[in-house]
Amino acid sequence: MSPALTTPVVNDVALAAATPASVSHSALFSLANKTVAITGGGRGLGITLAGAVLEAGGHVACLDILPEPAAAEWTALQKIAKASGLGLSYRRLDVTDEEALTQVFDEIDAEAAALGAPFYGCIACAGIQQKVPAIDYPQADFERIQRVNVTGTFLTAKHTARILVKNGVQGSIVLIASMSGQIANRGLTCTAYNTSKAAVQQMCRSLAQEWGQHGIRVNTLSPGYIRTAMTDDLLAAAPELEKIWMAGALLNRLGAPDDFKAPAIFLLGAGSSFMTGADLRVDGGHCASA
Repeated sequence: MSPALTTPVVNDVALAAATPASVSHSALFSLANKTVAITGGGRGLGITLAGAVLEAGGHVACLDILPEPAAAEWTALQKIAKASGLGLSYRRLDVTDEEALTQVFDEIDAEAAALGAPFYGCIACAGIQQKVPAIDYPQADFERIQRVNVTGTFLTAKHTARILVKNGVQGSIVLIASMSGQIANRGLTCTAYNTSKAAVQQMCRSLAQEWGQHGIRVNTLSPGYIRTAMTDDLLAAAPELEKIWMAGALLNRLGAPDDFKAPAIFLLGAGSSFMTGADLRVDGGHCASA
């Protein structure tokens, strides 16, 4: 018998080494006794993914530039956390402020240790969008998009990895990218946003190459068109976009935040323990029909 088959199941790497019959489906998608930080966790996709982590048994620290999270969604999360005996916290944070980010992540790490649920990873979901014709794009606005979507994502991943390396935890980092990192969206003048998401996908590959030696996995999740507060603002300003988007929707609908709960948990958990430096595109077939 191979030595790998007798290795005790103590972490994701050991789970991957175990025989398929010895690992339950629930264990592959469990985040029990783990703490996950989620930037952009105050509303939209981020707060939905926070609920997914709680449902998978994990503790959650939500971070967002908003003073407070969306009230109805946060109340629902509190009920889940209370019923399951899980930790749930919210902090206001600008992901481009490295000093503040360092302090907040150190606090989360300390709280996770106190809970007996070590800091395990993050979902870097914070991002902004702007629709401006490229020929008129102000330099300051273009740079702001890169600062939030690229630099903010990098700092989130960097400080997550620092804690994981310090604690000897073989964790998982999920960066929210977009199908817009691979295609040019018809009807949208969002060059800065698309550029930032392509950068996040390359960042993922580069970080995975550096941090694999520590057992840290880094992957991107690339949504297609989702109905969130951010996209609703775009559609309100340009209603004709929905018709253009639907033309490429092979499932005859746009995405909803709930469509990304299972993919995010898969990337975080042991079920994807041999997956790093990869992009998981969940776009309702949009890119297949381009």
